[in-house]
Amino acid sequence: MNEKIQKTLKSSETEDWLDLHIVRPLCYYLAVGFAKFDIHPNTVTIWSMFIGAVSALLFAHGCFVYEGMTGIIYNVVAILMLCVADLLDCTDGQLARMTGKKSPLGRILDGAAGFTWFIPIYLALVWRFYLHHDIEFQWFGIENTEQNTLIATAIVFVMGIISGVWGISGQQRLADYYIQAHLYFLKGEKGAELDNSEAVERKYREMTPENTHWAERYFQKTYIAYTKKQEAVTPEFQRLMKTLKEKYGSSAADIPEDIRKEFHDASLPTIFWNGLLTFNFRSTWLFLFCLVDVPVMNFVWEIFAMGALYFYVKHRHEGFCRRICDKL
Repeated sequence: MNEKIQKTLKSSETEDWLDLHIVRPLCYYLAVGFAKFDIHPNTVTIWSMFIGAVSALLFAHGCFVYEGMTGIIYNVVAILMLCVADLLDCTDGQLARMTGKKSPLGRILDGAAGFTWFIPIYLALVWRFYLHHDIEFQWFGIENTEQNTLIATAIVFVMGIISGVWGISGQQRLADYYIQAHLYFLKGEKGAELDNSEAVERKYREMTPENTHWAERYFQKTYIAYTKKQEAVTPEFQRLMKTLKEKYGSSAADIPEDIRKEFHDASLPTIFWNGLLTFNFRSTWLFLFCLVDVPVMNFVWEIFAMGALYFYVKHRHEGFCRRICDKL
């Protein structure tokens, strides 16, 4: 990767192989093009949100088993649209770092993009199951009646909620937080976006209808809840940060180098597993299950397999935070 592309990344340590060698270089050249036309990073994020959400209309169609070649085309186009949405979602950050057009709203919008995609997509998958469920009913020997279809669809809807709220929302929220924590100890405040709920809430209270657009106030308010949830599931990391602040001050630069290195060295192997909770690995399974016409299995995968990975990453990260804090 050349130096120009490298400068638009937060850190190569927090990128997986696909992002580092394919996605990020593509995003860099997209960012160069957007910069030439003076397109704001937030505009790119909004494009990403729209394209990802619209892909739900195509994910609602069955694939080859149910709709033949037309179904394959619908699903492949849906997959391509979601990949384009992800490319744009990655591009906005590189564009912001390239042009210096960073903003708190941009950070919040970037975090919200994935939810904007997956809420309509998961609803579309529930509707798709209602229309096309012969394979699953054959697996369990269920008679294909209207009553059984309604009951099964209700169960799938609940699974979709669990998968979306705890899976997509909870797992990716934690993954993003651990990336920012890693960057904080690697690069300090300027190289990370490790927000805390108290600071976010203070900023929200400073916003008024006179000095801030209503949309920015709304997103800032939702971001308070987002950061509080990140903090609630990472008690040992919060204890470590509190101890470091009490002993060395509020700046990352004041933390002794040996402690920063110990955290970095413990965090780096965890970042690999943490990366599996983000888009590339997660969406691969969604695409596979849709193409083989059993998208309901994506909910099962999200809840159980990705759930187990979530608990492993959390246990490992909390473990080394506890160890470092106890030594202090």
